[in-house]
Parts: sequence; C-alpha cells; structure tokens
Amino acid sequence: MKQVKKSVLLWYSPQEMYDLVTGIEDYPVFLPWCASADVLERHDDGVTARLGLAYMGVKHAFTTRNEHVTAESVIVKLVDGPFSLLDGTWFFRPLGRPGSDQQACKIEFDLRYAFSSPALETVVSPVFDKVANTFVDSFVKRAEAVYGAR
Repeated sequence: MKQVKKSVLLWYSPQEMYDLVTGIEDYPVFLPWCASADVLERHDDGVTARLGLAYMGVKHAFTTRNEHVTAESVIVKLVDGPFSLLDGTWFFRPLGRPGSDQQACKIEFDLRYAFSSPALETVVSPVFDKVANTFVDSFVKRAEAVYGAR
C-alpha cells in the first residue's frame, strides 16, 4: 500500500476549494492525466464518478463513490478499477477570524492505494504515483486560474 499526504494553506475559502474538488466534470480541463470524467450517479450525500486515466501511454479507468460534506470534506472510496485499495479524504479547514472579509483555508489531502495485481503494480504504479503526488498542486493552480491569484 502507498500513501500520499499533503497539506497546503491557501487564500481561498473552503467553499471555493470544495467546489473545485467536487467539480468532477471539469477535471479533464486541468488535470493533464485525466482523459475523461463522468458523474455516473448523484446521491443525497455525494456522487459516484468514473475517471479515465491516460498518461505516458498508460490507460485505465476507475470508479469511486464520493461522500460530500459541503465546504468541509470529500471522502473517496473505490468502487472498481485496477486497485485493490483506493480511499482518500479531502478536508477544507477555514482559517481566520469568523466574520472577517479575509477568506483562507487549509487543505488536507490523504490518499491510500494499492494495485490489484503485481503486473498492474509494475505498469500503472509509476504513473499513478506521479499523478497522486501532483494532485493537490493541480487544484491550487486551478484555483488561481478560476478565482485569480491571491
């Protein structure tokens, strides 16, 4: 099993960052490895989505069930794909004084994953390792593009 843990402080609100993370249909626009992103089903507490990975000649798709708590968290759980384990959490923690005009947050991202076979581990793991380690950075860049630099 591999794990990626990242945290970052940003001058964007928890709601703004939550909106980017839950805006799955936009992933192919700004995630260079994401060939497709489809919401398969909407639930009262989140979505089931399928992402197509295409990077460095490796192509795979996987489905996750994502539980949303508006402006607070996203919990990702594997439904199917080349993994034996894939679960992750995004936490969006507000920073600053309540009621102040200054909006900021701390993002905490934690992803654990393992592949379902040694062959997949050999082929897909190097690609997914790079994807997982640049995930938070990609969302920070997206925030700057959508909301402007702060």
